This record gives sequence, C-alpha cells and structure tokens, in this order.
Amino acid sequence: MTKLSDIELQKIKTALIIPVFFLIITFSIKLIESLEGFSFVEWGIKPMSLSGLSGILLAPLVHSHWDHFYANAIPLFVLGVSLFYFYRGISIKVFVFIYLLTGIWVWLGARDAWHIGASGVIYGLAAFLIAGGFIRNYIPLMAISLMVIFLYGGMIWGVFPLKWDVPYSWESHLYGSIAGVILAVVYRKEGPQKPVKEWSDEDDDDDPYWENGDKTEV
Repeated sequence: MTKLSDIELQKIKTALIIPVFFLIITFSIKLIESLEGFSFVEWGIKPMSLSGLSGILLAPLVHSHWDHFYANAIPLFVLGVSLFYFYRGISIKVFVFIYLLTGIWVWLGARDAWHIGASGVIYGLAAFLIAGGFIRNYIPLMAISLMVIFLYGGMIWGVFPLKWDVPYSWESHLYGSIAGVILAVVYRKEGPQKPVKEWSDEDDDDDPYWENGDKTEV
C-alpha cells in the first residue's frame, strides 16, 4: 500500500475543515431543537418578507427533522470535501457564492412558505462539480464529474416537481443548481487546469523527419 505523502494528508485535512464545521453547526442546532422541544423554522427564508431575510444566511443550518438532516449530511460532506480538495484555489469563493446566491434567489422568487435546509447548497455543489470537470476537459476532474453523476444523478428530479405544492423546496434545488453551473463557467480559467503540452526547440532538432525547416511526410 502506498503511503500518503505529508502534502496529500495536509490537503485532505484542509478539505475537511469547512464541511465538518458546517455539519457540526447544523447537528448542534437540530440537537438543541430536539432537547428543548422547539423549532428554529423561522430562521428559514420567507420570500419577499423582512422576517425571512435573515434566512439567506441561516436557512441552510436548519432542518425540519432528523431524517431531513441525515439526508443532507452525507451528500454535503462528500460534495463539500470534493470541492475543497480538487478545487482548492477557488473552493471558498465557490462555496460562499453558492450559499448566498441560492438564498437570495429563493428569497426573491420562491413560494410563500418557510424554506429551510442545506439542499440548495448541495445541489449547487453537485452542479459545480459536474459542470466544472467537463468545462475544463481535464480527465481527473471529469472523473469527479462522473462520480457525482453516478452517486447523485437522481437528484435531478428534485429540480422539476411534478406539481407546484410539493413538500420540499424545489426552488432551492433549482436555484442552487443554476448558481453552481454559472460559477463553473465564471471560474473556468481559475483553479485546477488541464496541463498544456509544450514542445521545445531541442525536441524539433532531434526529429529525424525535420528537413530544411519543414516537416516531411513519410
């Protein structure tokens, strides 16, 4: 078995910090709700309402029940760590913008209800990882895109509800996905890139088919 280098271990540890911290916060809030017997649902987003404006920052931290929390915790961890490991140079910017853009758009254009949960952030991360790999046309990142499609491709049905009044915030899913794709395009020239093959003059001089400054076909 190949031993991980100190550099790789440090990259993994760094990639864990924000996803784990985020999950600790959301778990703690859910635990307080359960132990104290009250709900933080009004920390959520209430579209076009001053009382729901703070939900842009707080809504992803609140979940309606434990199953809701568990359903979001695993994909948030997997996708979050993937973002912070493979897109280190831009990961914080991408995470923050997905978080804020999703919340702002939900506040501006969702149904009149309390919208809570981290699913919008999850959809944004998935969309960014899928689009980012293919836009860069770089095999390791494309492999991550395919992994996300394989693991979470079924989430696409959460973006297009069969009816308007479904019991989950499909608007968060939709806006998060849009934010992820837009950020993949905006930051396509930043972060990890496909290596560019460079040819040196020495390589040309050693080529047996180089004659009189021109390539000859044989």
